[in-house]
Amino acid sequence: MKVLGLGNALVDLLIQLDNDQIITQLGFPKGSMQLIKQTEIPLITSLTKNLPILMASGGSAANTIHGLSKLGVSCGYLGKVGKEELGKFYADDFKKAGVTTYLKKSETVTGRAYTLITPDSERTFATYLGAAIELRSNEIEEEIIAKYNLIHIEGYMVQSAALIEKAMKIAKQKKIKISLDLASFNVVESNLDLLKRLIPEYVDILFANEDEAKAYTNKLPAEALNEMAKQVEVAVVKVGKEGSWVQSGENSVKIDIAPVNAIDTTGAGDQYAAGFLSGYLNNQGLEQCGKLGSLLAGKVIKNYGARIPDELWHDIHKSVKSIIATD
Repeated sequence: MKVLGLGNALVDLLIQLDNDQIITQLGFPKGSMQLIKQTEIPLITSLTKNLPILMASGGSAANTIHGLSKLGVSCGYLGKVGKEELGKFYADDFKKAGVTTYLKKSETVTGRAYTLITPDSERTFATYLGAAIELRSNEIEEEIIAKYNLIHIEGYMVQSAALIEKAMKIAKQKKIKISLDLASFNVVESNLDLLKRLIPEYVDILFANEDEAKAYTNKLPAEALNEMAKQVEVAVVKVGKEGSWVQSGENSVKIDIAPVNAIDTTGAGDQYAAGFLSGYLNNQGLEQCGKLGSLLAGKVIKNYGARIPDELWHDIHKSVKSIIATD
């Protein structure tokens, strides 16, 4: 089984700060999340040039694809980057993970997401979308999508209605499953009419956290799940420490999470989707799929960043076999 990811190609840059001074100099409210302009990048680069920086090919769908690849699923990724070194890094980083990339190129520089981490573990985010948001519908090629069994799309792609609808139409015509992660409640609120049209018509698997589910249905998790399940084959609502609910038709299951010491929740939803989809593609039941999602989400939040460290995957594979074998 093969999965294609479609999303905003952003290089994640995790920067460990010694104190709050740099955040103050940049004028960022501590703990905030904001979009920045290209003109702000040189100052961030200058102020952090002597600090340890962890880089990875990121973006919501990219994180999910990376997790799926680590689980042994054959994956591809479609996005847009710049022509500079950071764009080359993005492609090379995915290549190391065994993912085939279909990266369109732009004169605009590659998008990047800065995560500024202070000693108290507080995270301040600054994102420059750059080339990522320049992907256009005419760059969505039928022959690429046709190579895959499932296409996983991040909700942020609704920034281009024509692009996301073209990808979904091609997938539906080719009988390719479509997975959509709603990504952010404010994205849902801003694009509600579009999502309410596209989801019932095209989407097979729908992921949402409780805020996104409420923004989409105006209902609390249990009722939201039921409404979503009427529109798609499988609906998932994640409720943080309370775990997740999964429903297909009238059949619903509650998935608990193992208690963990969460250091950084970045990427938890993306890795949940990776675990869940790996189970779905291997014909596992709803409970097994949910447990696989919960397993990966629990691993990623014990570390900084949206990826699970390489050294943890050996034990993860053992746990995956246990979940599939015992349920």
